[in-house]
Amino acid sequence: MKVSIITVNFNQPKVTEELLATIPTRTDLEVIVVDNGSKTDITPHWRIKYPTVKFIRSEKNLGFAGGNNLGIKEARGEYLFFVNNDTEFTQGLIGKLTGVLDAQPGVGMISPKIKYFNDKNLIQYAGYTPINYYTCRNSCIGLREKDEGQYDKFAGPTAYCHGAAMMVRRKAIEKAGMMNESFFLYYEELDWCELIKRAGYQAWVCTGAVIYHKESVSVGKKSKLKEFFMTRNRILFIRRNAPLLKKFIFYIYFVLLVVPRNILNHLKSKNYTFISAAFKAVWWNFTHSKNSKNLGYPINTI
Repeated sequence: MKVSIITVNFNQPKVTEELLATIPTRTDLEVIVVDNGSKTDITPHWRIKYPTVKFIRSEKNLGFAGGNNLGIKEARGEYLFFVNNDTEFTQGLIGKLTGVLDAQPGVGMISPKIKYFNDKNLIQYAGYTPINYYTCRNSCIGLREKDEGQYDKFAGPTAYCHGAAMMVRRKAIEKAGMMNESFFLYYEELDWCELIKRAGYQAWVCTGAVIYHKESVSVGKKSKLKEFFMTRNRILFIRRNAPLLKKFIFYIYFVLLVVPRNILNHLKSKNYTFISAAFKAVWWNFTHSKNSKNLGYPINTI
């Protein structure tokens, strides 16, 4: 088996079916859908409707990493292509990515150029800059730029692949391990990129391959859930990946600048409950190991 395509469904059966309709039928492909604790178990219906697709049902929401890890355990492909269920394949997408991996054995993972589904002339991702360990900030190359070919015909190293669409070499997973499930939401694919690079592989982007993503162009709606996991996992990412000195400087920066600034912003916007979520996120990192699967948040609210 050449490629295993893995996607995770959570309460979005229609969206997932729209993705399945765009995946080409090929004998060297297997398609795996992980239903990640959806309220309604649609997998019995899907097994009849899509007899060539492998469906895995988890009764519990395991998060992005946990859901994809279930797919990894069942996958048989030489390359594993992880895609969000709200994406749409384009012609030649798989072949262009596998072509790079076939020709470049040192590349452990690769992402295509990602464009917004609702505005197909607008870029979401054409690579990432490295994360600054002092601030845990980086930039997404091409974000919200009109696509005028400025990134076309490039296949080469990038700091990180994008979690919405990333093809990973099985040998790299065997060497680096699966995604760390302690993140649950946000930063898990960046952490995985770090693991795979430390295992001796490169992360690449291939802008000649394109996938469309249905994520909104506007900034996602704020929520206590997002505030908690973005704050918690930003710290957790640094704990797991930064050198000791940079880690120490980040802690000072975060406590003395980021936390007070965020509190003031939440007060101005009257998002008072976000303040407690942020404090819980910081406290979690004081009281849990960097590999803890205790999320610190009631995931039944997700």
